[in-house]
Amino acid sequence: MKTLDNPGRLFDVLAQRNSPTTLCLSRPLDIAPDSGTAYSVRQLAELTEQAAGWLAAAGAGPGERVAVVKPNHWDFVLLTLAAARLGAVAAPISAHLAPDTVATMLKRLEPAVLVTTADVVRSGAEAGVDLTSFARRTVSIDRPTPGAVPLADLRGHPAPPPAKRDDDQPLVIIHTSGTTGVPKLVPHSTTTIIRRLAGFEAHRWPVLASRPEDSVASAISFAHGRALAWTASVFWLAPREVTAVCDPTPERAEAFLRAHPPTILETLPSTYVRWQSLASTPDSVFSRVRLYISTFDAMHPPTVRAFLAATRRKRPVWLQGWGQSETGPLTFRFLTRAAMARQGQRHPTTRDVGWPVPTRTRLRAIDPVTFRPVPRGTPGLIMARTKGLGLGYVGEEERWWAKSRGTSWWNTGDIGVITRSGGLRLVDREVDTIPESSCLEMEDVIDDRLPWVLECIVLGAPGRSPLPVIVTANGTADMDAAAWRSAVADLPPLAEPIVMAWEELPRTATGKVRRHQLRELLLDGAGHHGTGQWT
Repeated sequence: MKTLDNPGRLFDVLAQRNSPTTLCLSRPLDIAPDSGTAYSVRQLAELTEQAAGWLAAAGAGPGERVAVVKPNHWDFVLLTLAAARLGAVAAPISAHLAPDTVATMLKRLEPAVLVTTADVVRSGAEAGVDLTSFARRTVSIDRPTPGAVPLADLRGHPAPPPAKRDDDQPLVIIHTSGTTGVPKLVPHSTTTIIRRLAGFEAHRWPVLASRPEDSVASAISFAHGRALAWTASVFWLAPREVTAVCDPTPERAEAFLRAHPPTILETLPSTYVRWQSLASTPDSVFSRVRLYISTFDAMHPPTVRAFLAATRRKRPVWLQGWGQSETGPLTFRFLTRAAMARQGQRHPTTRDVGWPVPTRTRLRAIDPVTFRPVPRGTPGLIMARTKGLGLGYVGEEERWWAKSRGTSWWNTGDIGVITRSGGLRLVDREVDTIPESSCLEMEDVIDDRLPWVLECIVLGAPGRSPLPVIVTANGTADMDAAAWRSAVADLPPLAEPIVMAWEELPRTATGKVRRHQLRELLLDGAGHHGTGQWT
């Protein structure tokens, strides 16, 4: 990818190489609703250039910020590339966030242009927030909206020539999941997110790299920085087909995946859980998958086991990656059917998230009080040194400094154990930690032992037993009290479980449970065992 002087020209370069890849979408792009659901690389190059013309007509120029707030779809990435072509910096923001949260983020960004939808503006107005007031100009990509220019008025505006970009200047501003509050805004440069993160994945590594005959599918939050790195690396390897699933609802996703059966699949941990019922059918849409990829969070063992069993491949592989928005991937591990064969064990395997990315990442564990290194095998605060570290937090510079302290080591805010072999076993987020135990491990054990549990969240608070929150398909109707008592008999003492349905849990755009919000709902504002100072 060294030949890519401006990431906004990604599809131009690939078109010049006569890339055969076709992009297939689960629904038309929000910015091109009448253009169908299939695109060649050359058509993507043309659409990127057209979108750059729209943004230029709206007033975006070199060095200026373009905020994009809209429903989930792959055109987040295309608009990011269009902004990069102009020398501008896109900030994709999920419309899943609450209006007051979006307002806080826009205030920090101070964008020249806001690209959004009528529904987003209306939701803001209903919450007492004028989202259009945070940008010099607002563009509505669908319906007429007060205070916004219709996208139709900008179509046809010619794009200026691609701008020259400094590889170390901001290319995109991505936001974190926001599990502990307002998402942080992290600028990444061409060097960090394209050269080092996407560039690493664009090599033809054994097992990992796509092949010419592959159909590579993604069903993630396309507002996340992972979507840009994924797009660049996957298209660079030129598989036969790339598919983007923007709606993870099982019945809708199944119809699309059946029409475009993937051989490589990447999605969110929460989406894998929602799709687990699809994996159990005899004619599963995952029957051709040779490689599953999960990032964002560690997986529960039964889910990994179910998907590895769903494919007809003899030796399918699950790649589990662990990292953060600020750093990109830090560790990875391969899981196989053999590795997942043991069921119901007291110490499940999926919290062992693998080893640092070779030549690119180093990890160490320190005492969270003294900041001194702890021996291998001892839980500590995990520090990372990586070439993919972002450039800071927009509007929260002191918060960034508190996590890096002016050194080359990044404080992940996770408690973990560096094993004797140099791998990492996650224990808990520091803010969620409980003494002498692990919420994450108990969640895995419960999920592995009780098939009717879709998800388990354990919340700790000083002066009380950890509270398990059990998610089932139908709420309390699925609760088996006797099975529950048997499953937790060898675990530390727990409070009586609270049973909820999937839809009741507060979640981020990437499907993570908002534990702080759940705590406020169920624990009456009880405090944490951890300090929470590195969230």
